[in-house]
Amino acid sequence: MRKHRIVTWLAAVGLSGALLVSGCSGSRDAAGNTGEKVSLKLGYYSSGSSDAKMQELVKRFMDKHPGIEVTTESAPYGKFFQKLDTQIAAGSAPDVWLSDGVYVAKFAERGAAKDLTDWVSKDLNTDDYYGLEFNKDANGRYWGVPQGVQIAVLFYNKEMFDKAGQPYPNENWTWDDLKQAAEVLTLDSSGRNARDPAFDGKAVNQFGLAFFSITEGWMSVFKSYGGGVLDETMQKSVIQSPENKRALEWIVDGMKRNLFTDPSDLKSFKSPVAPFPSRQAAMRIGIYARVLAANEAGLNYDVTLLPKGPDGKRFAPIIANSWVINSKTSDAKAQAAWEWIKYWVTDDEVQKEWARLGEAVPVKKSVANSPLFLETGTPPQNKQAFLDSFAFAGRLDDNAVWEEWLSKFNDSINRAFLGEMPVEEALAKADRDVQQVLDAFYQK
Repeated sequence: MRKHRIVTWLAAVGLSGALLVSGCSGSRDAAGNTGEKVSLKLGYYSSGSSDAKMQELVKRFMDKHPGIEVTTESAPYGKFFQKLDTQIAAGSAPDVWLSDGVYVAKFAERGAAKDLTDWVSKDLNTDDYYGLEFNKDANGRYWGVPQGVQIAVLFYNKEMFDKAGQPYPNENWTWDDLKQAAEVLTLDSSGRNARDPAFDGKAVNQFGLAFFSITEGWMSVFKSYGGGVLDETMQKSVIQSPENKRALEWIVDGMKRNLFTDPSDLKSFKSPVAPFPSRQAAMRIGIYARVLAANEAGLNYDVTLLPKGPDGKRFAPIIANSWVINSKTSDAKAQAAWEWIKYWVTDDEVQKEWARLGEAVPVKKSVANSPLFLETGTPPQNKQAFLDSFAFAGRLDDNAVWEEWLSKFNDSINRAFLGEMPVEEALAKADRDVQQVLDAFYQK
């Protein structure tokens, strides 16, 4: 939120690049630089399509800031964060790096990230940007500035809906509406749908809904049902609630009837995010980055808002992949790193160049709401759905031990998904295990 496998230190979910930087110091020019060169080490996770553009933007930054010399370190997502974990422990991390959005709180609470509140207040109009508020802690302090935003919507294959004679999903859908459509759109190897008494659930060729992970799976359902994992302090489990029970029962029913992919189904695919682009699922909960795979596969598809819960509540998971400044870096390097961040979010050309890659929703609202993003000429047609979803977007209950509590939660929830443990028992076990993780960190 690339789908999001859990990785040491960072993970999931997120998708985008970051950069590394090291230092010197000097007298200030008009751009805020000093006369002496400041060497900035900038780190980012990269892919082939984004790395060249990132290097181009770094060069342009140095041309505009002759007092700052940027060196970069990059690696594929998993390797980058494994190395970063080691670098932070050794005191050799980049001066500024790109953080997966779910780990900004972790860096902040563990003392690795610099508090950016004063700089944000002084230099940025917070109303101009998407995702910035999701880097605030409970005290209103900012710990990162978004590089690109991932937000979830409902993807649907128009060709499959047309063939089944089903109307497309719309903004009025509830989760029950989705399940009813999934009954018709789930097909076995003989082409029978899940409403047919002869339907063979052991030989599904097309699922109604691809259901995967916290970001593109259960959190949207839990939250829209009024539930969740942690309370507002992010230190107490609220898993064992009536709302979560109703939500989990809804999910388990869909998996038991083979309407949704369960954890065992996903093992038969090359990747757990493959069912939708490989034309083996009619719908999926998906972040913006999933547009790339769907377009590469040549799907005839579109997107709309995620369905509403029983009481009309809606929830869209958001991951604001963000620039974070190393709390241990020198003042001169931190200032240079801030110049990089300002360049990234305030410069229209930078925002437009990055938006053209199509990897994330642009951070700057003026760019995101322009034809450059909304009218690209490529699917999905309804890109406005991503922007409208900010009205009910929320974080994934991320905190300093997000990775640890999520692992414990998944141990129980997956057993419920597979029918190996009753819903109430799974929630009770998850509640105990998650609280134990929280106490081990926060009660110190």
